[in-house]
Amino acid sequence: MQSDPPSSIQSSFTQIGVEPPFVSVLEKHGITVPTPIQHQAIPAILQGKDLVGIAQTGTGKTYAFGLPMLQSMAHEKGRALIIVPTRELAQQIEEALAPLASLYRIGIAVFIGGASMHLQRRMLRNNPRILVATPGRLNDHLEKKTVTLREVRILVLDEADRMLDMGFKPQIDRILAHVPRERQTLLFSATMPKEIMQLASAQMRLPLRIEVAPSGTTAAKVEQELIIVQQVNKGMLLQSLLRDYHGSVLVFSRTKHGAKKITRLLNDQGFPAAEIHANRSLGQRRAALQGFKTGKYRILVATDIASRGIDVTGIEVVINYDLPDDAGDYVHRIGRTGRADREGRAISFATPSQAQHIREIERLIRAPLRRRSHASVPQLPLEEGRSDKRPQRRSSPRSFPPRSGAPRHGTQRKNFRPRRRY
Repeated sequence: MQSDPPSSIQSSFTQIGVEPPFVSVLEKHGITVPTPIQHQAIPAILQGKDLVGIAQTGTGKTYAFGLPMLQSMAHEKGRALIIVPTRELAQQIEEALAPLASLYRIGIAVFIGGASMHLQRRMLRNNPRILVATPGRLNDHLEKKTVTLREVRILVLDEADRMLDMGFKPQIDRILAHVPRERQTLLFSATMPKEIMQLASAQMRLPLRIEVAPSGTTAAKVEQELIIVQQVNKGMLLQSLLRDYHGSVLVFSRTKHGAKKITRLLNDQGFPAAEIHANRSLGQRRAALQGFKTGKYRILVATDIASRGIDVTGIEVVINYDLPDDAGDYVHRIGRTGRADREGRAISFATPSQAQHIREIERLIRAPLRRRSHASVPQLPLEEGRSDKRPQRRSSPRSFPPRSGAPRHGTQRKNFRPRRRY
């Protein structure tokens, strides 16, 4: 894999090859200077090169691939396929690219779970040239033969590391089997695990690697803090922190059940909060995200799976109520604050037994998490002798009893339902 040296030269979009009609639209949206990933990626993509882009969330990746993709499609035939891990990210990309695509009447269709298959089939009658899809729903259409990918000339895999973490590798492989081998492939990721390198090696032609920050690097202006707290005291600590800060707050729970209980606790205590996780319908997730953007809800409680595509400017604090299972998810989580060169803060809760898990995060980000205490809870040390790799499954405040009829720990419901596809 080739590497492109980083550049610190500030240039305009015109200087890196973006045509005037697109530049005018960008300027109307207040975008005049390319971000580092855009500065390096756009010229290479316009030259037709395969590309692997390593960049944090919130660095402008959508325009980094979207601008050269649309400019190429304005002058040549063919379709583009953008594969993303979640519904929210698919919708975010469609919203970002639609004003640019309308310049040349390039239609965009979004295929995501939770939406009507029938309506999605009707979209295809308008012959959209760009398809933004989640792996599960696109596979549904391929199985029913309601869509063909024979004309795809540009393939984008966005947040590829997250898609593999979510277990989408089999679906992605099936999709790639339907896409022509002669194509341009663009892969974007915040981290670069070996699985991504293997995917790039198997599916890309001499890809150029652009790394605006080393894999696992967190945003420079995000202050990261760690509080050691007993599980039983997390709810109390969360409420105290919410009184300390007055801006919008994004809270991460490891589980959808935990997210629901945290949201209920906050609303009961007078904190306007909404939840976004796999048990919420597409309409509920849209309403929660829109309410968070407009200020109706000051707090959004999310799981890792559902949080992809949350593009909200000005989030003051990200709180990791639970540490993520995978250290790479820590980078994705805190990337929701400190976006577009703004300052932000990320506060993580860890139980005393999670020393090993903390070390894995610190190893990935190449920096120690600053320990701090809070007056609302006892100050605790890490128990270095213990090495619980995974956080405890209980991810919600103890102020709520288990729901009636819920299975006891270690048992399963008789009617097991497989994990929802995105």
